[in-house]
Amino acid sequence: MRSLRLLQGLVLVCILLVPILIFLFLKGFGNNTYDIPVYFEKGVDNPFKECPVADTTQHYIPEFSFTNQEGKTVGRSDMEGMITIVDFFFTSCPSICPKMSAEMERVNDMFRDEDKVRIMSISIDPTYDTPEILKEYASEHNAVAGKWDFLTGGVQETYDLAKCGFIIPTVDGMGVPDDFVHSDKFMLIDEQGRIRGYYSGTSREDVDLLMLETKVLLHASETE
Repeated sequence: MRSLRLLQGLVLVCILLVPILIFLFLKGFGNNTYDIPVYFEKGVDNPFKECPVADTTQHYIPEFSFTNQEGKTVGRSDMEGMITIVDFFFTSCPSICPKMSAEMERVNDMFRDEDKVRIMSISIDPTYDTPEILKEYASEHNAVAGKWDFLTGGVQETYDLAKCGFIIPTVDGMGVPDDFVHSDKFMLIDEQGRIRGYYSGTSREDVDLLMLETKVLLHASETE
């Protein structure tokens, strides 16, 4: 029994070391051969005509301007030259949001001292999620404004940004928590404003991959 537990422990340690070893390999050899896709290089499909007519060129996150938990304006301009991790949530969410926020807290802990990485969590219930509500929620998750911003804005602007900017499904619940529909995805956005990855915010394995690929992008930007 003791030997079985020892073997299980060794297997777990090996699994946990894999992302670190990959990153160290890339860093040690100096050439980033880890392929992280660039999404929507030929534009975005718009089958339901919900979004402005797009061309067939590279899609970038559009301009937006919201208010964070400290009442300060935060928007697209704050993403310039940064690697930004974004999700959509709401504080009264009865289902997936608590898990997503707990996982995003892990991401925040990982990159707390990395100046080139920031996080934006955007509320899809801006009517209820005022800066005061968001400040309390941010405090519960050890979030510091400017590093991890919880954002609220106009309803239409928020849903347009989710569907047409970050290309994720979002439905307004009209104030009823159980009726809101939003994606569980965390989005990885590079320094140019391009989407580089979607990861399930309810999956620890997906979030581990997000953190690894964020480190790869950081390393790539340092060697350019």
